Order: sequence, then C-alpha cells, then structure tokens
Amino acid sequence: MRNITLEMDNEVLDKARAYAAERNTSLEAIVREHLEKIAMTQIAARDEKREEARKGLLRLMDSSEGRMAPGRKFDCEEAHER
Repeated sequence: MRNITLEMDNEVLDKARAYAAERNTSLEAIVREHLEKIAMTQIAARDEKREEARKGLLRLMDSSEGRMAPGRKFDCEEAHER
C-alpha cells in the first residue's frame, strides 16, 4: 500500500477523529473505506454505461435494414467512393 498526506481544517480534523473514536476505528480506516466506496461506485457506473452502449449498438444492428453478403469486403476504391 502507498501513503498519502492530506491537509484539512483543524475543526474538520477534530470532528473526524471524534467520529472515528465513536466507532472504535481509525480515521485512516474511515478515509480508506470512503475512497474505496467512491472508486467502486464509479467503476460500477462506468461498467453500466459501457453495457448500455453495447446493448444500444446491438439494437441498432438488429434494426438496421442494411445488409452485406457474408464474406463481402470493400476494396480501397469502393471505400472512398463518394
């Protein structure tokens, strides 16, 4: 694990230490847990967006009326035709 250094207002620090003491834990543990929750929430949201985008592309593919014959490939000239 790596260490970080934080600066915060004395009043906030005192309240945070009291909060940790009330819960019989360390301020370090509380900060770590909070940051882990944030990270996991962001990862879950990103994965959900990615899955929705994938589903949207699949729906678009299914609803598209354009079809290509199996194995059909464009050559360079066809790809650049206007």
